[in-house]
Parts: sequence; structure tokens; C-alpha cells
Amino acid sequence: MKTATVHELKKELKTRSESELVEICLKLSKFKKENKELLTYLLYEASNEHQYILNVKKEIDLQFLEINKSTPYFIKKSVRKIQRHTKKYIRYSKQKETEVELLIHFCHQLKYMTPSIFKNAVLTNIFHRQVDAISKKVESLHEDLRFDYQRELEDLMDDENMLFLQNH
Repeated sequence: MKTATVHELKKELKTRSESELVEICLKLSKFKKENKELLTYLLYEASNEHQYILNVKKEIDLQFLEINKSTPYFIKKSVRKIQRHTKKYIRYSKQKETEVELLIHFCHQLKYMTPSIFKNAVLTNIFHRQVDAISKKVESLHEDLRFDYQRELEDLMDDENMLFLQNH
């Protein structure tokens, strides 16, 4: 079966009735958990982006609390999982401000996690890659937002340098 392009799908969806569209959406939601999550975002949370960000931040906090810290392997695996979930929530929103907010929060949680990530090269690299990604995204924002986020980013990096010095 050949998959239709987005343009073809859009054209076909315009020809369908409202009840058919509802039925199509419900079928989509039964196929994958991500489809259901995206529909939930679009229907209930897209209208209040601030509350969405707060909810995702709470979930990130909970995931960091549940990390199995018995071995560095489990810590790295859990951090990558949290990172994947964070990226998924960012994809739902597609707003640069949301992306920056959530990535800064992720980095903040990662940085203050115990045991320190700065004793592990893989976790330190994850942190630095996310900080680099945030820096690039911040550059594309409006200058007022850019100024605020730039300060947060600098605080994140200043604290990181302090923690690095304390741990060595």
C-alpha cells in the first residue's frame, strides 16, 4: 500500500463529513498511544500552553525521582528515557518557547540530580548537548524572550561550572 502525502490527506479530509472525521480520529487514537496523547494535547491542552508546560514539568520531576540509581547504567538509561519523553511532549506543542522551557527544566533536573552527572562522561555530554540545543533555539526567539532565556541559560552554565569544580 502506498502512503498518501500530507497534501493528498488534507484534500481528502476536506471532503469528509464531520461524523466521518470524528470516526477517523477515534480510529487513529486506538492505534498508538502517541496518537491518543497528541489528540489529548490538541483537544484539551493546546488552548492553555502555560498549564501544559507545568504539567509536563511535573511529569519530568516525577520521572527524575523514580530513577533507579543503583548503577550508572540504569541512571543513563533512565535519563535517556526522560529525554525521549520530553522531546515527545515538545513535538506535540511545536512552540519554540515550550521547547526552551522544557529543555531548561530537563537540564536543571539533570544537573542537580544525585549522584552528580559530572562524574559520568555520558551524562555530562547529554547535559551539554541539551544546553547547546537550547542556545540555538533561544537565538530564534523574540528578543524579549531571548533575553530572559539567555539569563536562565547562563545561570544553568554558571551553576554547572561551580558544581564541576566542587566535584573535582
